[in-house]
Amino acid sequence: MKFKLLTLIVLLTTISINATILNDSLALKKDSISHWTKANKVRLIFTQNSFVNWSAGGNNSIAGIVKINISKNYKNNHTTWFNELKTNYGLNKEEKRELRKTEDLLEVNSTFGYRQNTNSNWYYSAKFNFKTQYTNGYKYPNTDKPISKFFAPAYLFLGVGTEYAVKESNFKLYLSPVTNKTTFVFNQRLADEGAFGVKKASYDTDGNLISEGEKTKIEFGMLATGEWKSEVMKNIQMANKLILYSDYLNNYGNIDIDWEINFDLTINKYVTANVGSHFLFDDDVKHKEDVNNDGTLDILGPKIQIKQVLGVGFIYNF
Repeated sequence: MKFKLLTLIVLLTTISINATILNDSLALKKDSISHWTKANKVRLIFTQNSFVNWSAGGNNSIAGIVKINISKNYKNNHTTWFNELKTNYGLNKEEKRELRKTEDLLEVNSTFGYRQNTNSNWYYSAKFNFKTQYTNGYKYPNTDKPISKFFAPAYLFLGVGTEYAVKESNFKLYLSPVTNKTTFVFNQRLADEGAFGVKKASYDTDGNLISEGEKTKIEFGMLATGEWKSEVMKNIQMANKLILYSDYLNNYGNIDIDWEINFDLTINKYVTANVGSHFLFDDDVKHKEDVNNDGTLDILGPKIQIKQVLGVGFIYNF
């Protein structure tokens, strides 16, 4: 395991060095004839702790996250079309403990907008969003029974509405009164549990299966999305994104919250530091915990989910 981890670190470092050597172009390239722009970014973030005869104690650990963001956008006087692919994956290895996942995301975004008046910042818009994960998720240290898998869950948002966009202040506000949210749980065991809000399996009084859990859940509701980017201080960029969703048919007024805020600290052209927080609340995602210490995860109520990241790494724009 140590050899594999060392090989992975060497490989990622080699990729970063080669990217640095090859990067002699701008991060943002524009074709003024076709009205297309593209901005592609690869980031490697590392954290490491090492102890030798440290009286206070501690375990050696190393962690790494790969973040890739690829976007291609179209804009003319009346039409905009924003397309983005985001993918993140992170691992942590601590002494005397198994390799653990810290980050796992595959996300695709596409927003099409049209405005009749070129002086207006309001667009008629249609938005598409899809996200899932690559590998199994576990309630560590239990690695025998995954609590999430590829396409379990996966989320699809598709809706129409209006978007207010101000390029000068890097601000966007999207409002949709009609948005479809589809939840996929393509794992029968998790679907039978009713994980992530799908209808769970039903059993008779003797515990015999009557009907399997459903693998999809379709909702219609309203969606609001706000994005704001700003240079809060020299070489410190803030990216703030808030997503709010409420279903019309199932407990209307109960709001799913997805709020992410990141600060990128530019050290030089190739080295950066990142400080970020991610807050989630989804009434359909139930917290799992082994309450009775019997080795079985009990399904409890929904809870606020919080993730924080602090790291230094390499960045490659192309």
